[in-house]
Amino acid sequence: MRHPSVGPGSQPPSFFEFFAGAGMARAGLGKKWECLFANDFDDKKAKTYARNWGGDVLKVEDVGALAVTDLPGRPDLAWASFPCQDLSLAGGGAGLRGDRSGTFWPFWKLMGQLSKETRAPRVVILENVCGTLTSHGGKDFAAICTAVEKTGYLLGAVVVDAALFVPQSRARLFIIAVRQDVQIPGSISADGPQTPWHTGALRAAHGSLPQRVKKSWVWWKLPVPPRRATSMSDIVEDDPDSTSWFTEEATQNLLGMMTPVNLAKVEAAQKLGRRVVGGVYKRTRPDADGRKVQRAEVRFDDVAGCLRTPAGGSSRQVIIVVQGNSVRARLISSRETARLMGLPDSYLLPSNYNEAYHLTGDGVVVPVVRHLARYIVEPIVKASKSQGALAA
Repeated sequence: MRHPSVGPGSQPPSFFEFFAGAGMARAGLGKKWECLFANDFDDKKAKTYARNWGGDVLKVEDVGALAVTDLPGRPDLAWASFPCQDLSLAGGGAGLRGDRSGTFWPFWKLMGQLSKETRAPRVVILENVCGTLTSHGGKDFAAICTAVEKTGYLLGAVVVDAALFVPQSRARLFIIAVRQDVQIPGSISADGPQTPWHTGALRAAHGSLPQRVKKSWVWWKLPVPPRRATSMSDIVEDDPDSTSWFTEEATQNLLGMMTPVNLAKVEAAQKLGRRVVGGVYKRTRPDADGRKVQRAEVRFDDVAGCLRTPAGGSSRQVIIVVQGNSVRARLISSRETARLMGLPDSYLLPSNYNEAYHLTGDGVVVPVVRHLARYIVEPIVKASKSQGALAA
């Protein structure tokens, strides 16, 4: 059956999904895209991926153990959300030399081998935390960009905060590279940086790039999406099956961990006389004597804090619901974390709470992927294929 999004005799756009996790990049690209290959080394994540997408194209293996012969065909896109831990501001600072974020190098080696076989993807997207821009004084970002340019790609980057699309504060860096022989439509590039996509940190990192890389740089142009319609209240479950509401005592203990500033936020929410939903993170802060104590910090700005993989109790987000004198709290549910990532309720999650939290907190926000695909990747692929058809 002919694919509905392409012309007669043509094929649907295709992609490789590296560091696939839950398949959130696949979810964002949508059904009009064909996945040729997916890879992740985590068995638990792979099981969830297979439950939702099937396992026919999935190879569970460390990226460093893959061979170019594992990669079929010539995809239009290669997506790689490589591990962020060593590049994160909360990480150990190992950067691209770390065991986890350093997996960029074997991934890029595969891209180089595909290039030598004239099978290089038209577009490559690298997604990671914004700490990539400043890791080792910007040297890690420069190393990535230099490697990409040397393989024959033009490139640029954008920073997208998921809060534009879902009620979660989650800014991420997307390096978008296009093969040098592929025509880039003029409508998707700009003469210089644009708000909100090119932040001060990104502009500073660009300024420190080698001159050769700067000559291959593209300032991508993206439309700002309409104002987000989904609120924190919309994602909250009244009776979740993966977690339970705290007892009154536990809720009071949580409030007791708040500073006067944070307690004032709760009191202000109570005075509104309506249901108000917020998020709470427990963080270690110095007290007046310089001792480290655990504090509960709350926000009622209709945006959840950034989901993080649960390495300890302090990294699990708490939902707080205030209505008049009533204050209820509990750990965020598995389904709520999925909703914050833009996954539909039909997406099958692990039954284990920590596994589900780790899966979602380690992913890329689905509507962000769709936005990049719609306004950058798909126009490039369409123009490139049209150009190829005319040349033939």
